[in-house]
Amino acid sequence: MRKFAIALTAATLSTAVYAQAALTDGQVTKIDAPQNKVTLKHGPIKNLDMDGMTMVFTVADPAMLKAVKVGDKVKFEADRVNGRLTVTKIERTK
Repeated sequence: MRKFAIALTAATLSTAVYAQAALTDGQVTKIDAPQNKVTLKHGPIKNLDMDGMTMVFTVADPAMLKAVKVGDKVKFEADRVNGRLTVTKIERTK
Protein backbone atom coordinates (compact mmCIF):
# COMPACT_ATOMS: atom_id res chain seq x y z
CA MET A 1 0.00 0.00 0.00
CA ARG A 2 2.84 2.40 0.87
CA LYS A 3 4.53 1.87 -2.53
CA PHE A 4 1.25 2.68 -4.26
CA ALA A 5 0.88 5.91 -2.26
CA ILE A 6 4.44 6.95 -3.12
CA ALA A 7 3.90 6.21 -6.82
CA LEU A 8 0.61 8.12 -6.81
CA THR A 9 2.25 11.11 -5.10
CA ALA A 10 5.11 11.10 -7.62
CA ALA A 11 2.68 10.95 -10.54
CA THR A 12 0.63 13.81 -9.11
CA LEU A 13 3.71 15.97 -8.55
CA SER A 14 5.06 15.35 -12.05
CA THR A 15 1.66 16.27 -13.51
CA ALA A 16 1.59 19.48 -11.45
CA VAL A 17 5.09 20.42 -12.60
CA TYR A 18 4.14 19.75 -16.22
CA ALA A 19 0.97 21.85 -15.91
CA GLN A 20 2.95 24.76 -14.48
CA ALA A 21 5.45 24.56 -17.33
CA ALA A 22 2.72 24.62 -20.01
CA LEU A 23 2.66 28.37 -20.64
CA THR A 24 1.00 29.63 -23.82
CA ASP A 25 2.51 32.31 -26.05
CA GLY A 26 0.35 35.32 -26.73
CA GLN A 27 0.14 39.04 -27.38
CA VAL A 28 -1.97 41.58 -25.52
CA THR A 29 -4.37 43.31 -27.92
CA LYS A 30 -6.69 45.05 -25.43
CA ILE A 31 -6.94 45.68 -21.69
CA ASP A 32 -10.27 46.42 -19.97
CA ALA A 33 -9.19 47.18 -16.40
CA PRO A 34 -12.66 48.18 -15.10
CA GLN A 35 -13.99 44.75 -16.15
CA ASN A 36 -10.82 42.82 -15.13
CA LYS A 37 -10.43 41.51 -18.69
CA VAL A 38 -7.62 41.16 -21.18
CA THR A 39 -7.82 40.31 -24.88
CA LEU A 40 -5.04 38.00 -26.05
CA LYS A 41 -4.03 36.76 -29.48
CA HIS A 42 -2.70 33.34 -28.53
CA GLY A 43 -1.44 30.01 -29.68
CA PRO A 44 -3.06 26.69 -28.76
CA ILE A 45 -4.00 26.27 -25.10
CA LYS A 46 -3.52 22.54 -24.50
CA ASN A 47 -5.21 22.24 -21.10
CA LEU A 48 -8.37 23.86 -22.52
CA ASP A 49 -8.17 21.92 -25.82
CA MET A 50 -8.32 25.27 -27.63
CA ASP A 51 -6.79 26.29 -30.96
CA GLY A 52 -4.95 29.55 -31.42
CA MET A 53 -7.22 32.62 -31.77
CA THR A 54 -7.88 36.06 -30.34
CA MET A 55 -10.23 36.15 -27.36
CA VAL A 56 -11.17 37.91 -24.14
CA PHE A 57 -10.22 36.41 -20.77
CA THR A 58 -11.07 37.41 -17.23
CA VAL A 59 -7.98 37.79 -15.03
CA ALA A 60 -7.73 36.00 -11.69
CA ASP A 61 -6.05 39.01 -10.08
CA PRO A 62 -6.67 42.58 -11.35
CA ALA A 63 -3.05 43.46 -10.47
CA MET A 64 -1.98 41.28 -13.43
CA LEU A 65 -3.25 43.99 -15.79
CA LYS A 66 -0.75 46.48 -14.40
CA ALA A 67 2.15 44.22 -15.40
CA VAL A 68 1.33 44.29 -19.15
CA LYS A 69 0.31 46.77 -21.83
CA VAL A 70 -1.24 46.54 -25.29
CA GLY A 71 1.29 45.14 -27.75
CA ASP A 72 3.28 43.17 -25.15
CA LYS A 73 4.26 39.63 -26.05
CA VAL A 74 3.44 37.38 -23.11
CA LYS A 75 3.41 33.84 -21.79
CA PHE A 76 0.33 32.94 -19.78
CA GLU A 77 -1.69 30.20 -18.14
CA ALA A 78 -5.45 30.02 -18.48
CA ASP A 79 -8.06 27.75 -16.99
CA ARG A 80 -11.79 27.56 -16.33
CA VAL A 81 -12.55 29.25 -13.02
CA ASN A 82 -16.21 29.28 -11.97
CA GLY A 83 -17.18 28.57 -15.59
CA ARG A 84 -15.17 31.49 -17.02
CA LEU A 85 -12.00 31.34 -19.07
CA THR A 86 -9.52 33.00 -16.76
CA VAL A 87 -5.86 33.98 -17.01
CA THR A 88 -4.28 32.66 -13.82
CA LYS A 89 -0.70 33.73 -14.61
CA ILE A 90 0.82 36.17 -17.11
CA GLU A 91 4.36 37.41 -17.72
CA ARG A 92 5.90 39.65 -20.36
CA THR A 93 8.48 38.14 -22.70
CA LYS A 94 11.20 39.80 -24.71
